[in-house]
Amino acid sequence: MDTNHVYRVGEVTVTRVPELILDSNTPEYLYPQWDPSFIQEHEKWLVPENMDRARTHVFQYIHTWVLRTKQHTILIDTGAGNDKERIWIPRLNRLKSPYLKRLKAAGVTPAMVDYVILTHLHVDHVGWNTQLVDGAWEPTFPNATYVFSKSEQKHYSDPENYTVNNRVKFIIYEDSVRPVVQAGQAEIIEPDGAEFLEGISLYPVPGHSIGQMAVCLTSGGEEALFGGDVMHHPIQVYRPEWNSVYCEDAPQARVSRRWALDYLADRHALFFSSHFAETSVGRVTRTGDHFVWQFC
Repeated sequence: MDTNHVYRVGEVTVTRVPELILDSNTPEYLYPQWDPSFIQEHEKWLVPENMDRARTHVFQYIHTWVLRTKQHTILIDTGAGNDKERIWIPRLNRLKSPYLKRLKAAGVTPAMVDYVILTHLHVDHVGWNTQLVDGAWEPTFPNATYVFSKSEQKHYSDPENYTVNNRVKFIIYEDSVRPVVQAGQAEIIEPDGAEFLEGISLYPVPGHSIGQMAVCLTSGGEEALFGGDVMHHPIQVYRPEWNSVYCEDAPQARVSRRWALDYLADRHALFFSSHFAETSVGRVTRTGDHFVWQFC
């Protein structure tokens, strides 16, 4: 992975800043409804870029999208982060990745970032919100406003919601979200599709998480959608009824995924994914009652 995938949406430059490649999930684990016949039907685009040659594991990426507008430098999600205690996910535990060097290679230093928009507050989307400085977690982007949904903030900041089953999410909140709130750098919103910044609108797409939101970019007559984890892999373009094992509200996740697919197909918008392999970018088209994915 590198930072060479650069796109233009109207007058806005969009760059992928990579952090990790994930190749340990089997399709049976990621999608409990998995049907092995899917491989035969879609092998041409699946192998070897999106599934290994043995057809046993799918490929996924973790990365940040950097938007450079005339007014702002914006990050969408911040990956897993370094030095975080994640013993329940060994692949993410105490990372030492060169993410900030890759960000700099894309022309951005932490001080240059104006906004960090978090689609949701899961482990692989908030990690670089903070970094370890003299034993304490401090905001990585000192001049940025961190934007995330009110329902996510309310859920993870309320001790009454803490249970043994979701304790890890509260650990994530404590080291990667609470410090930016305490620093006065958080803007907590209720996404409703209204324009948040010029050309940037935030839409509610709950289901995968309690308050996930998608980011719509409009510039120069062109559109793009950054969908968070509304889909984890292009498999779900073809099988939108398949939820990943990580979706918290299965029926709502399907509703949000269908909304995103309709939006992309009807508006001819580019889709910037959080976890797709290859370029991580493409278009969705409609063929009858089905959707088709094409990488760009």
